[in-house]
Amino acid sequence: MEALLDKALNVSTIEEADKLLHEYHPNPTPLFHTALNLAKEAHAPQKRKSGEPYIIHPILVATITALVSNDESMIIAALLHDVVEDTDYKIEELEEIFGEDVAHMVEGLTKIDDIREVELIPSSSDKKLISSAMTFRKMLLSSIKDVRVLVVKLCDRLHNMTTLEALPSHKQQRIAEETMVVYAPIAHRLGISQIKNRLEDISFSYIYPEAYRYIESYIESNSQNLQLKLNTFVREIEKLLKEHGFAEGEVEVFGRVKHYYSMYQKMQRKGIGIDEVLDLIAIRILVKKEIDCYKVLGALHLNYKPIISRFKDYVTLPKENGYSTIHTTLFNDEGIVEAQIRTFEMHKTAEFGVAAHWRYKDGREKKQKVNLQWLEGLQYQNDSVEEFYSLAKGDLFVDDISVFSPDGDIYTLPRESVVLDFAYTIHSDIGDKAVSALVNKRKKSLLTTLKNGDIIRINTDENAKVHCSWYDTVKTSKAKDGIRSACNHKIKACDKLSAINILKQLASNCKGVDTQQVEEMFSAFELKDNTYKMTSNKDIYEEVTHRFFTQLQASKIKCKKPKETIKEHFRLISNKRISKIEFDYCCHPKMGDEIVGFSEQNVVVIHHKLCQEAYKKMKAKKPMVFVNWADSKSVRYQLIISLQNRQGILADLLLKLAKLDLNVLNIELGIKSSDSAEFCKLEVETKEENKKKLEEKLSQKFKLIEIISLNDAYNK
Repeated sequence: MEALLDKALNVSTIEEADKLLHEYHPNPTPLFHTALNLAKEAHAPQKRKSGEPYIIHPILVATITALVSNDESMIIAALLHDVVEDTDYKIEELEEIFGEDVAHMVEGLTKIDDIREVELIPSSSDKKLISSAMTFRKMLLSSIKDVRVLVVKLCDRLHNMTTLEALPSHKQQRIAEETMVVYAPIAHRLGISQIKNRLEDISFSYIYPEAYRYIESYIESNSQNLQLKLNTFVREIEKLLKEHGFAEGEVEVFGRVKHYYSMYQKMQRKGIGIDEVLDLIAIRILVKKEIDCYKVLGALHLNYKPIISRFKDYVTLPKENGYSTIHTTLFNDEGIVEAQIRTFEMHKTAEFGVAAHWRYKDGREKKQKVNLQWLEGLQYQNDSVEEFYSLAKGDLFVDDISVFSPDGDIYTLPRESVVLDFAYTIHSDIGDKAVSALVNKRKKSLLTTLKNGDIIRINTDENAKVHCSWYDTVKTSKAKDGIRSACNHKIKACDKLSAINILKQLASNCKGVDTQQVEEMFSAFELKDNTYKMTSNKDIYEEVTHRFFTQLQASKIKCKKPKETIKEHFRLISNKRISKIEFDYCCHPKMGDEIVGFSEQNVVVIHHKLCQEAYKKMKAKKPMVFVNWADSKSVRYQLIISLQNRQGILADLLLKLAKLDLNVLNIELGIKSSDSAEFCKLEVETKEENKKKLEEKLSQKFKLIEIISLNDAYNK
């Protein structure tokens, strides 16, 4: 791939692009030539931003597709991928010329309708997430029937990323961000590391240019030492394997420097500098048979000291994207080196993922090793495109672990998943009814973090309760969707009870109105399905109470109208005098949480809306008043920051936090990790609700390791 992209960067004419395409697709059919000529004719008048003929782009996309796959239908679709969208050709015309298979892929690529350069939204805009989400949803839904559409789209995006320098910087930033959060994760889940790694590195260079240059400078200045270390280790391994019976041709050993973005992720995760990353280099050992992987592993572990905590066996437990390799990290005289052991067949799958199915099938159908159930599972039924994007991204953009049911069925989950994620993965009913679990035959809570290889049995109960505070702990979209659905149902039930109780409290200041009459009036309201929202929406409250009092006046019933007052941090509406506001002992709502208020004589008692004690009072029909926060919402976050051990560092930290308008609520110093790095854990309060924006601000001032939005666990 690297060689192809280097050649593509030097292509400036149609003839050069044409020659490169035939180099990677040397045995074309007449239909291929028809497609190439049609694409050249259709795009003839068009130019790219760089001034080059536009046709060079689809030809180079087809060339990348040819490297990834030998399926000529995909290569033809890549040549024609912009024809329907940018020229006068119709999809029906392409189907008549090239057949249903090619037309279907071109139509799928057209439906994705990638955000055009002129429509790009600034990186700082709040609309950015929605735009990425829309692109994301279109990509997934258009690819459910034929994943080849995604593969060609990834090749298209990869070529676009190599030509970003022709665009203004704000567009470069925007496209790079979308590539990092949408396209690279999809390439990862399809197992196409050849594309994923390059998309990440190019995006990284535009999103964090200083960090990229820092790593690039270090690698270039140490390139000779790193290469010598690699060469020495490769020769040692070749000699060792020969001594253990591997003949020439049965094994291949080669080394590489890890790609820049993976180094950056490790630096951020551990809070260390590039010079502290121990395994900048890795070697790959390719063998013919699976059993040979373990023979090589034995030879390595008998001759080098392994770091057992970093040993991973994806041969026995392959990743969901088909990735199958043994990872082991070894000490040698020169330092630490990661070794990856796989068969030649596994190597093809690791490099080309799902595309290896077409690239290497050699004329006969080959069993698809890559599990694509995740693609069908990403059809979330959410009205909110932001929710869809958040859930889907969580399923895509993470590392995996493999766990088992008691029957030995294997399940792939995101790293840091908890027992409840596993329960929902089995079935939504199991998740809803889960109460505890046996993990490796030991009783554990539903929020226990799972590890690779765990065996889990879920205990269920028909009367189990889903706790809304679990939402931020679970990792899978299915678990989040299940919890959110249950909590929305619970909030709706609370709101309906609260609405009737508020009207009853208002009616208590009216002569001749009984509670039964209030309930009948409430049920008779038009649009009653939305009436319950009066408990948290001031406009709906005023609309409902206006109708309520109008009906009472029509019956000659006189009532005292409610008035709005602001006390302390709260806005209240009631037709009774309120002298005091109190909090009950059972819950501790923080600024911005959903709350309810109970009227007890002239006192209003505040509860969190999801408090169990509050729900009991609602069901007991206790009088209630409208209440919400009068102040702007304040959000709490937990931060973990890498901190040097030097005089005055704490004062410097607090000063910078104050300048960012962060109120420090709690601070824990002197936390040391296993690799001797020092950290500081803080709990802060801020008006900034956008976690991403806050993370960007903090990352400019500190070496930020982690930022977590804190939600009170009312129902644990």
